[in-house]
Amino acid sequence: MNKNIIAIAVASLGFIIGLGLLGNAIKNRNKSENTISITGLGTKQFTSDLITWSGSFSKNNADLKSAYDELAMDRKVINDYLISKGIKQNEIVFSSVDIQKQFRSYNDSNGNYVQGEFSGYNLTQKVSIESKEVAKIENLSRNITEIINRGIEFTSSSPSYFYTKLATVKQEMIASATKDAKERAEKIAENSGSKLGNLKKATMGVIQITAPNSNEDYSYGGTFNTSSKEKEASITIKLEYEVN
Repeated sequence: MNKNIIAIAVASLGFIIGLGLLGNAIKNRNKSENTISITGLGTKQFTSDLITWSGSFSKNNADLKSAYDELAMDRKVINDYLISKGIKQNEIVFSSVDIQKQFRSYNDSNGNYVQGEFSGYNLTQKVSIESKEVAKIENLSRNITEIINRGIEFTSSSPSYFYTKLATVKQEMIASATKDAKERAEKIAENSGSKLGNLKKATMGVIQITAPNSNEDYSYGGTFNTSSKEKEASITIKLEYEVN
């Protein structure tokens, strides 16, 4: 008899505890559903303050030393030219010389590729400049034909543009995106007759830097445009609030 009473009591207690746990689960579930998630956008337009530019030049000769001497002469002409245009010597960087053996190649009567006899050496060197004088280097890159007119086989690359204060821009955009998201959340809560509660979660997207008014695609890992001097950066912030 006593054993039956104890069993019933234990079962009843377990039932009561179960109801309590179920009630808390339902309460917590409802509470977790009573949230709002909003994404805010922060943007900033700015002008690049750093530019890089490079070009390459080459010489061909059957004799390696002669090819190297000729390349050295061209290197001096290029260096002197850049200095004459107001470029500082410490901004001019010449790479190591790339040496490639050349062979006379042809296709035989069966159409097979045949590497023929050695025909000489091709030596190539690259010159690059990094400067905060953006306008000066832009002008230099546009008028590089002056070097070609001096008999130098020179190939110029397009300039690349950067911004040295990107960390400050990012902080400003994060603040702007956070403010935008919060204002949107407050408006939605107000229109639904509720009040915004505590912030539960904040998630930041990656920074995207594109040319202004362009149709460049955003990248999952972030886009960084270097071809445009004028840039537009954007970042998103997703906020999750409790709603009372």
